[in-house]
Amino acid sequence: MSAETRTRTPFTARTTAAEILDGVDLTGRRMIVTGGASGIGAAAVRALAGAGAEVTVATRNPAGADELVAEFAGPGPGVVRAAALDLADLASVDAFVAAWEGPLHALVANAGIMAIPTRQLTPQGWELQLGTNYLGHFALARGLHDSLRAAGSARVVVVSSGAHLREAFDFDDPQFARQPYDQWAAYGRSKTADVLLAVGIARRWAADGIVANALNPGYINTQLQRHMDEETLRSFGVLDEAGNRIDLEYYKTPAQGAATTVLLAASPLVGGVTGRYFSDNQEVEVVIGGPEANGGVAVHATDPATAERLWAYAEQALTSR
Repeated sequence: MSAETRTRTPFTARTTAAEILDGVDLTGRRMIVTGGASGIGAAAVRALAGAGAEVTVATRNPAGADELVAEFAGPGPGVVRAAALDLADLASVDAFVAAWEGPLHALVANAGIMAIPTRQLTPQGWELQLGTNYLGHFALARGLHDSLRAAGSARVVVVSSGAHLREAFDFDDPQFARQPYDQWAAYGRSKTADVLLAVGIARRWAADGIVANALNPGYINTQLQRHMDEETLRSFGVLDEAGNRIDLEYYKTPAQGAATTVLLAASPLVGGVTGRYFSDNQEVEVVIGGPEANGGVAVHATDPATAERLWAYAEQALTSR
């Protein structure tokens, strides 16, 4: 895709989520943000509810969203609710879907885990990062399809990562059953799968008035890093030798990290845009992925045939459990 045809916005990498929605009225819009109780998820919830939306925080621990719920309990159009959802357990996903009623204007697939140090499996036998970051969201979106269609014009937003650039999806051994487990390869592949999820939804559900896009939120200090040991954090430049956090210039605040999510979930500037990948509030170019890739979206994550193959693979996983 050429630079001339990519979607551009007036925002920058330092624009906050609230600034994205300045002057936008979301009254009457119903939205779900997975993992919305903390980090960039909570920042997205605040911006969306602050613009008038009714936002459901879908999280493993609904009590963790009590502060957000209370924050929007007073007068004003914005409302925040919390509901239990464990993306690693498809029974929990089924229960959440069964409890949802009415139209859904935006589904934000924000929740995720990163760099699990040892190979772990979901109850369905999927590698934990792939099962949580991708399959759980696939099952959730698929289960909520009718509600998204009922909205008339709905958006699905999938939070991916620049880590996808280095790892194509491995159909031969996606669960690391035969090859040695690598926490970063597993994370990168799950994030490639997330981009392919958006591509698949964009291709399959366009006639239902549903658009889907993926994004890289950038570097933000959040609970996503909780599984990383001190040695790894030091190698990333996040900790000094004494174990203290370093305020790196290129790190964003949660409000800045949530901006691209909010842009894709609710801004009229990207209405109708689908099947694309954004970073720093701009659509990025498609590049050849690999160990040296730095920026853009990898062709292995945007290939329509790969997206179709992964969709079929995930559907089979849901029907055979």
